[in-house]
Amino acid sequence: MSDAHKSDVLLVIVTLLAAVGWMLSKEAVLMMPPLLFMAIRFLIGGAVLMLLALPTLSRLSSDQIRRSVGVGAVFGIAMTCWIMGLFHGDSMGEGAFLTSLGVVIVPVLARLVFGEAQPMSTWLAIPIAVSGLALLSLENGFRPDPGQLYFVMAAFIFALYFTLNTRTANQRTVVNKHGETVEKKKVPALPLTAMALLTVGVVTLAESAIAEPWASSLANPQPMLYVWVLASAIIATAGRFLLQTYAQSLSAHSHGVVILILEPVWVALFAAGWFGETMTLLQVAGCGLIFAALLVNRWNALSRAIKGLMKVKNTPQSS
Repeated sequence: MSDAHKSDVLLVIVTLLAAVGWMLSKEAVLMMPPLLFMAIRFLIGGAVLMLLALPTLSRLSSDQIRRSVGVGAVFGIAMTCWIMGLFHGDSMGEGAFLTSLGVVIVPVLARLVFGEAQPMSTWLAIPIAVSGLALLSLENGFRPDPGQLYFVMAAFIFALYFTLNTRTANQRTVVNKHGETVEKKKVPALPLTAMALLTVGVVTLAESAIAEPWASSLANPQPMLYVWVLASAIIATAGRFLLQTYAQSLSAHSHGVVILILEPVWVALFAAGWFGETMTLLQVAGCGLIFAALLVNRWNALSRAIKGLMKVKNTPQSS
């Protein structure tokens, strides 16, 4: 299996872990302040990965560390908007589909801001995906309530995070302000993820200290709160984002991240089973359009795989 195909498979697994993270986070924010939850979740997740990354940290340059922290700062702002949307929103399914607009924006941002070429299949997939998202989340029209606004803001900032994360996890050549060609070394997935997660934790902790009351909200924590926080930190944070960064490091092209649009489909299904949320026929049609967009976006890889399987099938077997 090529690195590109391996990246695709890993990103599908990432979407499942991310969907589980929505469930765990929703349970947690029902019991504690949302920003404080994010701070604890990401500080624990980042600390676990940092312990594993210690041997490699000393080999990183100051530029690599600076870029990793920068990725984390953007990620922290995006996660702030996301958790506030989850806290104020009425429907996780709707919020997941609005947030996933960020994945659709990634190729556009990579092309417009960084000049990264995108295959035609990506441009064909984008309007299909947007149509699917519209059917899923905007059945009754766009209502500018706080939850939706937070999710839309998160989508745009996530797009920047995905792009920066891919570029930081891959080696590339750039031209500096003096017109000199400079080689930007990639940051290995483990230390990059650890530093980014810790940065998110610091950002959200500072926001929580300013905006949220701690003492009254945590006076008598429910026992299950510890379960939701730890599971969210280890599974949906440390595990999920390490796997995502590693998958992005296998491919220098940002269009593969469109696979992450599968996340809201899993969220909607899990929310139906976990919290009893329902989906209308129109929303089911939206899911179908999203899967169609994924097939269009990865059509070249899929067609090569199908041809390869047909070739193997038609090859005479020696006795």
